[in-house]
Amino acid sequence: MAVTWRAVVLAALGLPVVLLVPATGTVLLWALLVAVACAVDVALAASPRQVAVRRDVPASVRLTEQSSSTLTLSHLGRRRLRGIVRDAWPPSTGAEANRHRLDVAPGEGARARTVLVPTRRGDAHADRVTIRTLGPLRLAGRQASLTVPGRLRVLPEFASRRHLPSRLARLRELDGRAAVQVRGPGTEFDSLREYVIGDDVRSIDWRATARRSDVVVRTWRPERDRRVLIVLDTGRTSAVRVLDAPRLDASIEAALLLAALATKAGDRVELLVFDRKVRGRVASATGARVMAQFADTLALAQPALVETDWPGVVAQVRQRLSQRALVVLLTALDPAAVEQGLLGVAGQLTERHQVVLASVSDPEVDTLRASRDSAAEVFDAAAAERVGLERAAVVVRLRQRGAEVVDALPDDLAPRLADTYLALKAAGRL
Repeated sequence: MAVTWRAVVLAALGLPVVLLVPATGTVLLWALLVAVACAVDVALAASPRQVAVRRDVPASVRLTEQSSSTLTLSHLGRRRLRGIVRDAWPPSTGAEANRHRLDVAPGEGARARTVLVPTRRGDAHADRVTIRTLGPLRLAGRQASLTVPGRLRVLPEFASRRHLPSRLARLRELDGRAAVQVRGPGTEFDSLREYVIGDDVRSIDWRATARRSDVVVRTWRPERDRRVLIVLDTGRTSAVRVLDAPRLDASIEAALLLAALATKAGDRVELLVFDRKVRGRVASATGARVMAQFADTLALAQPALVETDWPGVVAQVRQRLSQRALVVLLTALDPAAVEQGLLGVAGQLTERHQVVLASVSDPEVDTLRASRDSAAEVFDAAAAERVGLERAAVVVRLRQRGAEVVDALPDDLAPRLADTYLALKAAGRL
């Protein structure tokens, strides 16, 4: 039974009477009338359990984009249904206006639409649908909560896609579809043209030159169908917040931009989400399915408060790659974590593959390094300076083992990693 504000008002109006004349028959009559009115209202209210409810939710939506949950209600009872329906969702879905008024005749139906603006990646599961029906007097009514399953998968925002057009233009230049031609080892033969000053003499085709009166050089284009394996570290260091978001979020943006670019370049892209075990994987996807599967898998990636098993990462890479490939490690350049884990096995990866390590740097460290107005700030600056030196030393040791290192701010990590990929491709190192 649900009591409305009208019943509360009636009770409040009768309270002074009870206090002034506590033993009169008028008070008893008033109380009896209120109780009878509420009971009659409940009896005449439509039953909320005689309402069939179906919830329609999109399969997925990108983070911060608007979606909706639509309830379709079919009134199966014989009394007119007047009341309120509540479509409950977790707070992270942004379902604020989730209460809707109902006025449905017997045998008819209604729809209630709740706007969702999610603020967190992952699967959001709907709560129960609560229906409160009121009687003709609107004094009281009935209420029931019905279980109506619903799931909305919130995909990564992929804000870094704004960098994709400029990188694709550079890719077209490398690929020979623009005026620039790429020459060098590790690329595929494209065509012949006359020699111009500045061309690499190693590109001269002496047989073709002998058949013609002019010196002829070969033009090249970057190799296609290369293997690119993106390893996303979801260990404890990925949970560290940089500015307003976990470090993992910037790594996800970088993985999406690189996957989109490499797919356009004709390379085969795979994903491995790993800490101490495989949390997600994308393999054997081609064409438009690559980005769809990447987004779907990365939506569920969450930090785990465990140390990353780097020997396990090496084992997974060896299991999936039998030929030379580009292995991108999206992890943290935390000096202690790198020295205890990744540094010991980095050589096992670089001896067979081209390895790129991409990490998010914290701008607050630079702020601490620059502030020296008080004694406390001087100590903070000294600590920040030491962190920077240790980080630089780790980068040097990784590069000595043959790995490329990209260390950038959260908003710069994705484009910097894409630029590194294009530079490696232009140099024929993939």
